[in-house]
Amino acid sequence: MNLKKKYGLIGFPLNNSFSVNYFIKKFSQNGSDHTYQNYPIANLDQLIAFLKNPENLNGFNITKPYKEKVIPYLQSLSAEARACGAVNCIVVSKNRDLIGHNTDVFGFKSSLLQFIGSNQNIRALVIGNGGASKAVCYVLKQLNIPFSVAARNGKGDYLLTEIDKEMLQSHKLIIQTTPIGMFPNTAEALPFSLEGVGKEHFCYDLIYLPEETSFLMTAKKQGAKTLNGLNMLHLQADEAYNIWMSSKT
Repeated sequence: MNLKKKYGLIGFPLNNSFSVNYFIKKFSQNGSDHTYQNYPIANLDQLIAFLKNPENLNGFNITKPYKEKVIPYLQSLSAEARACGAVNCIVVSKNRDLIGHNTDVFGFKSSLLQFIGSNQNIRALVIGNGGASKAVCYVLKQLNIPFSVAARNGKGDYLLTEIDKEMLQSHKLIIQTTPIGMFPNTAEALPFSLEGVGKEHFCYDLIYLPEETSFLMTAKKQGAKTLNGLNMLHLQADEAYNIWMSSKT
Protein backbone atom coordinates (compact mmCIF):
# COMPACT_ATOMS: atom_id res chain seq x y z
CA MET A 1 0.00 0.00 0.00
CA ASN A 2 1.39 3.40 -1.02
CA LEU A 3 0.90 5.62 2.03
CA LYS A 4 0.89 9.36 1.44
CA LYS A 5 3.92 11.04 3.03
CA LYS A 6 5.00 14.64 3.58
CA TYR A 7 8.34 16.19 2.63
CA GLY A 8 9.66 19.72 2.39
CA LEU A 9 12.50 22.23 2.19
CA ILE A 10 13.87 24.23 5.13
CA GLY A 11 15.86 27.42 4.57
CA PHE A 12 15.68 31.16 4.03
CA PRO A 13 14.96 32.73 1.66
CA LEU A 14 13.33 30.13 -0.58
CA ASN A 15 12.04 32.37 -3.38
CA ASN A 16 14.12 30.73 -6.10
CA SER A 17 13.93 27.12 -4.94
CA PHE A 18 13.34 24.48 -7.60
CA SER A 19 12.57 21.72 -5.09
CA VAL A 20 8.78 21.83 -4.83
CA ASN A 21 8.10 21.32 -8.54
CA TYR A 22 10.97 18.87 -8.90
CA PHE A 23 9.91 16.53 -6.11
CA ILE A 24 6.18 16.68 -6.77
CA LYS A 25 6.91 15.71 -10.39
CA LYS A 26 9.27 12.98 -9.20
CA PHE A 27 6.67 11.55 -6.82
CA SER A 28 4.01 11.61 -9.53
CA GLN A 29 6.28 9.93 -12.09
CA ASN A 30 6.86 7.12 -9.62
CA GLY A 31 3.18 6.60 -8.87
CA SER A 32 2.88 8.21 -5.46
CA ASP A 33 0.94 11.23 -4.19
CA HIS A 34 3.46 12.30 -1.56
CA THR A 35 3.52 16.05 -0.89
CA TYR A 36 6.39 18.54 -0.81
CA GLN A 37 6.35 22.17 0.26
CA ASN A 38 8.64 25.03 1.27
CA TYR A 39 9.14 25.95 4.92
CA PRO A 40 10.84 29.37 4.98
CA ILE A 41 12.42 29.70 8.42
CA ALA A 42 13.98 33.09 9.08
CA ASN A 43 16.17 32.45 12.14
CA LEU A 44 17.76 29.78 14.31
CA ASP A 45 15.14 30.00 17.08
CA GLN A 46 12.40 29.21 14.54
CA LEU A 47 14.49 26.34 13.20
CA ILE A 48 14.96 24.82 16.67
CA ALA A 49 11.23 25.05 17.35
CA PHE A 50 10.44 23.44 14.00
CA LEU A 51 12.86 20.56 14.59
CA LYS A 52 11.18 19.76 17.89
CA ASN A 53 7.90 19.26 16.04
CA PRO A 54 8.48 18.89 12.28
CA GLU A 55 4.78 18.93 11.32
CA ASN A 56 4.43 15.19 10.64
CA LEU A 57 7.08 15.33 7.92
CA ASN A 58 8.72 12.08 6.85
CA GLY A 59 11.80 13.90 5.60
CA PHE A 60 13.04 17.25 4.41
CA ASN A 61 15.86 19.05 2.68
CA ILE A 62 18.00 21.73 4.34
CA THR A 63 19.47 24.62 2.41
CA LYS A 64 21.26 27.87 3.29
CA PRO A 65 21.82 29.13 5.88
CA TYR A 66 21.23 25.99 8.00
CA LYS A 67 23.32 23.16 6.51
CA GLU A 68 25.80 23.38 9.39
CA LYS A 69 23.64 25.01 12.07
CA VAL A 70 21.13 22.15 12.05
CA ILE A 71 23.61 19.46 13.12
CA PRO A 72 23.46 19.91 16.94
CA TYR A 73 19.70 19.29 16.85
CA LEU A 74 19.82 15.95 15.01
CA GLN A 75 19.88 12.53 16.65
CA SER A 76 22.30 10.90 14.18
CA LEU A 77 24.34 11.57 11.04
CA SER A 78 25.39 9.55 8.00
CA ALA A 79 29.11 9.00 7.49
CA GLU A 80 29.22 11.67 4.75
CA ALA A 81 27.36 14.26 6.80
CA ARG A 82 29.59 13.65 9.81
CA ALA A 83 32.78 13.79 7.75
CA CYS A 84 32.02 17.04 5.97
CA GLY A 85 30.13 18.74 8.79
CA ALA A 86 27.08 19.71 6.77
CA VAL A 87 23.58 18.30 6.22
CA ASN A 88 21.17 18.91 3.35
CA CYS A 89 18.78 15.95 3.69
CA ILE A 90 16.98 14.65 6.78
CA VAL A 91 15.00 11.49 7.38
CA VAL A 92 12.44 11.47 10.19
CA SER A 93 12.43 7.97 11.65
CA LYS A 94 9.39 6.08 12.98
CA ASN A 95 10.23 7.20 16.52
CA ARG A 96 10.65 10.79 15.20
CA ASP A 97 14.44 10.86 15.42
CA LEU A 98 16.08 13.18 12.88
CA ILE A 99 18.79 11.52 10.79
CA GLY A 100 21.05 13.84 8.80
CA HIS A 101 22.52 13.02 5.38
CA ASN A 102 24.60 14.94 2.86
CA THR A 103 23.57 14.29 -0.75
CA ASP A 104 25.66 17.24 -1.99
CA VAL A 105 28.60 14.85 -1.70
CA PHE A 106 27.05 12.43 -4.19
CA GLY A 107 25.83 15.21 -6.48
CA PHE A 108 29.10 17.10 -6.56
CA LYS A 109 31.32 14.04 -6.94
CA SER A 110 29.28 12.62 -9.83
CA SER A 111 29.08 15.93 -11.68
CA LEU A 112 32.76 16.77 -11.08
CA LEU A 113 33.97 13.46 -12.49
CA GLN A 114 31.78 13.96 -15.57
CA PHE A 115 33.24 17.46 -15.94
CA ILE A 116 36.97 16.84 -15.54
CA GLY A 117 37.12 13.24 -16.79
CA SER A 118 40.63 11.87 -16.46
CA ASN A 119 42.10 15.31 -15.63
CA GLN A 120 42.39 14.57 -11.91
CA ASN A 121 46.09 15.34 -11.56
CA ILE A 122 45.40 19.03 -10.93
CA ARG A 123 45.19 21.37 -7.96
CA ALA A 124 41.87 22.92 -6.95
CA LEU A 125 40.96 26.30 -5.50
CA VAL A 126 37.69 26.29 -3.55
CA ILE A 127 35.97 29.66 -3.23
CA GLY A 128 33.98 29.86 0.03
CA ASN A 129 33.84 27.83 3.24
CA GLY A 130 30.11 27.32 3.92
CA GLY A 131 28.07 24.13 3.95
CA ALA A 132 28.42 23.48 0.23
CA SER A 133 32.17 24.06 0.44
CA LYS A 134 32.43 21.37 3.12
CA ALA A 135 30.94 18.77 0.76
CA VAL A 136 33.23 19.94 -2.06
CA CYS A 137 36.35 19.62 0.12
CA TYR A 138 35.27 16.19 1.33
CA VAL A 139 34.96 14.96 -2.27
CA LEU A 140 38.32 16.47 -3.28
CA LYS A 141 39.95 14.60 -0.39
CA GLN A 142 38.28 11.36 -1.54
CA LEU A 143 39.64 11.89 -5.05
CA ASN A 144 43.12 12.83 -3.78
CA ILE A 145 42.89 16.20 -5.53
CA PRO A 146 44.98 18.73 -3.55
CA PHE A 147 43.16 21.98 -2.84
CA SER A 148 43.23 25.34 -1.10
CA VAL A 149 40.24 27.24 0.31
CA ALA A 150 39.73 30.98 -0.06
CA ALA A 151 36.98 32.78 1.87
CA ARG A 152 35.79 36.28 2.68
CA ASN A 153 35.83 35.69 6.44
CA GLY A 154 39.42 34.49 6.74
CA LYS A 155 38.41 30.95 7.70
CA GLY A 156 40.41 29.32 4.94
CA ASP A 157 43.90 29.17 3.52
CA TYR A 158 43.51 32.58 1.85
CA LEU A 159 41.27 35.61 1.78
CA LEU A 160 39.42 36.11 -1.51
CA THR A 161 41.25 39.41 -1.92
CA GLU A 162 44.59 37.57 -1.77
CA ILE A 163 43.88 35.57 -4.93
CA ASP A 164 46.14 36.72 -7.75
CA LYS A 165 47.23 35.68 -11.24
CA GLU A 166 49.97 33.38 -9.97
CA MET A 167 47.61 31.54 -7.63
CA LEU A 168 45.03 31.04 -10.39
CA GLN A 169 47.68 29.74 -12.77
CA SER A 170 48.73 27.11 -10.23
CA HIS A 171 45.14 25.96 -9.55
CA LYS A 172 43.62 24.56 -12.75
CA LEU A 173 40.31 23.59 -11.09
CA ILE A 174 38.37 26.48 -9.58
CA ILE A 175 35.18 25.68 -7.67
CA GLN A 176 32.93 28.59 -6.66
CA THR A 177 30.65 27.69 -3.72
CA THR A 178 29.45 31.11 -2.49
CA PRO A 179 26.21 32.97 -3.41
CA ILE A 180 28.24 35.64 -5.26
CA GLY A 181 26.49 36.29 -8.56
CA MET A 182 23.32 34.37 -7.69
CA PHE A 183 19.96 35.69 -8.87
CA PRO A 184 18.81 38.40 -8.29
CA ASN A 185 22.33 39.80 -7.65
CA THR A 186 23.62 38.68 -11.03
CA ALA A 187 25.88 41.71 -11.50
CA GLU A 188 27.87 40.80 -8.39
CA ALA A 189 31.36 39.53 -9.25
CA LEU A 190 34.13 37.81 -7.32
CA PRO A 191 36.43 40.34 -5.60
CA PHE A 192 39.53 39.39 -7.58
CA SER A 193 40.66 39.44 -11.20
CA LEU A 194 40.41 36.25 -13.24
CA GLU A 195 43.59 37.11 -15.09
CA GLY A 196 45.55 33.87 -15.13
CA VAL A 197 42.54 31.69 -16.03
CA GLY A 198 42.90 30.13 -19.46
CA LYS A 199 42.22 27.14 -21.67
CA GLU A 200 43.76 24.65 -19.21
CA HIS A 201 41.31 25.59 -16.48
CA PHE A 202 38.11 23.88 -15.33
CA CYS A 203 35.79 26.44 -13.68
CA TYR A 204 32.79 25.10 -11.77
CA ASP A 205 30.20 27.39 -10.16
CA LEU A 206 27.67 25.68 -7.89
CA ILE A 207 25.16 28.42 -8.72
CA TYR A 208 22.57 27.41 -11.33
CA LEU A 209 20.48 30.59 -11.43
CA PRO A 210 21.54 32.36 -13.58
CA GLU A 211 22.85 29.62 -15.85
CA GLU A 212 26.04 31.59 -16.36
CA THR A 213 27.41 33.79 -13.58
CA SER A 214 29.87 36.59 -14.13
CA PHE A 215 32.59 34.16 -13.01
CA LEU A 216 31.68 31.54 -15.61
CA MET A 217 31.12 34.11 -18.35
CA THR A 218 34.58 35.60 -17.89
CA ALA A 219 36.27 32.21 -17.54
CA LYS A 220 34.62 30.96 -20.75
CA LYS A 221 35.75 34.06 -22.67
CA GLN A 222 39.30 33.26 -21.58
CA GLY A 223 39.05 29.71 -22.92
CA ALA A 224 38.31 27.78 -19.74
CA LYS A 225 35.91 24.84 -19.59
CA THR A 226 32.91 25.83 -17.46
CA LEU A 227 30.04 24.16 -15.61
CA ASN A 228 27.19 25.48 -13.48
CA GLY A 229 25.48 23.71 -10.58
CA LEU A 230 22.33 22.45 -12.32
CA ASN A 231 23.54 18.89 -12.86
CA MET A 232 24.74 18.67 -9.27
CA LEU A 233 21.38 20.01 -8.10
CA HIS A 234 19.47 17.28 -9.92
CA LEU A 235 21.87 14.54 -8.80
CA GLN A 236 21.71 15.52 -5.12
CA ALA A 237 17.91 15.78 -5.28
CA ASP A 238 17.64 12.32 -6.82
CA GLU A 239 19.87 10.95 -4.07
CA ALA A 240 17.65 12.57 -1.40
CA TYR A 241 14.64 10.95 -3.06
CA ASN A 242 16.39 7.55 -2.98
CA ILE A 243 17.23 7.96 0.71
CA TRP A 244 13.66 8.86 1.62
CA MET A 245 12.12 6.07 -0.43
CA SER A 246 14.44 3.45 1.06
CA SER A 247 13.89 4.56 4.66
CA LYS A 248 11.46 2.67 6.90
CA THR A 249 9.33 5.66 7.95
